[in-house]
Amino acid sequence: MAKEQIRLPALVVEQGNKRLYSFAVDGKKLPSFTTVSRIHRKDDKGLGGYQRPESLAHVASIKRYLESANAVLPNALVVAFDERVDFVPSDDGAGTGEIVIPIDDKWPDEDKPGWIVDGQQRSAAIREANVEEFPVFVTAFITNSVAEQRSQFILVNSTKPLPKGLIYELLPSTPAADLPVALLKKRYPSLLLERLNFDEDSPLHMRIRTTTAVGGSIKDNSILKTLSASLEDGALYRYFDSESGEGDADSMLELLRNFWGAVASTFAKIWDLPPRRSRLVHGAGIAALGCLMDEIAYVLGEDSIPTQEEFALELGRIADKCAWTEGSWEFRPGEICAWNELQNTPGDILRLSDHLLNLYRAERALDDLAERRAA
Repeated sequence: MAKEQIRLPALVVEQGNKRLYSFAVDGKKLPSFTTVSRIHRKDDKGLGGYQRPESLAHVASIKRYLESANAVLPNALVVAFDERVDFVPSDDGAGTGEIVIPIDDKWPDEDKPGWIVDGQQRSAAIREANVEEFPVFVTAFITNSVAEQRSQFILVNSTKPLPKGLIYELLPSTPAADLPVALLKKRYPSLLLERLNFDEDSPLHMRIRTTTAVGGSIKDNSILKTLSASLEDGALYRYFDSESGEGDADSMLELLRNFWGAVASTFAKIWDLPPRRSRLVHGAGIAALGCLMDEIAYVLGEDSIPTQEEFALELGRIADKCAWTEGSWEFRPGEICAWNELQNTPGDILRLSDHLLNLYRAERALDDLAERRAA
């Protein structure tokens, strides 16, 4: 039980099936009943929290402003309360009342009843500012659901310069029904990326650099674009319902593990090299190989998922014609590109993708011709 309560005059507003509470409070008191839930990976590799880390430079800038003579913060902070917080309506039924917040100075941060969904930097700046008090507006909702807190965090920040990588990591654990169409389209690629990066049987295990896996060398955006393209019109499309934004994740992951496992075995000597030393896991290489995966899966048929061995056999047709770490690519007669001149640009990605597809199709055609002649 909490030792004390803070009782503050508040307004309640109904928005759809949600209740929002608006009140003012001294910003210096926010740390007594709120905390932030910074994004991190738990021991089981599951996602914990949902906030970005504090930007010290941003906090310092706001702090300097708050210590000036005419400082004003008109925008409300957004706080998610758990169900220990209560709203007591006034007798007149006019949408007014009191928000009742329990506090206890012995509670660790994770036991406090409020989480700051929007306004983390402002709250930190008020905490650090050399001022006796600084009243702020707060808009709050009450829920025990972490998923709802994450949903609101994404939606509140979707029009602000929030790091895309942070949103991508939050999407897999956010209910699809809570997301607008634009974010729904990114949710499934993010879910697949998460599994590819954190499943221990994945050939890309911990190879993808994300907000919570900073040791990876492959950019998350390169993988996301490749997965999105395949889901829209490639090998993964057959397992995906674009209307609902859901799909057969197990089948998709089996196909992806088999293909990238084949890439790892076919190019074993350079698979572990970073992008600056090998274009195999560079943005352009990832995108071009994704196109090749779609082509091979189509050639091998849709009745079953190609095995890693089948993918490796097909990749072997062009392996010795690839210039991932040395030499040059000859995209067309006279059009030469040194291996380390290849850039992660739309033009270079298109050139490399077309080149790998043409090489593969040509090798398949030669083998088919040889088989017909032998018959």
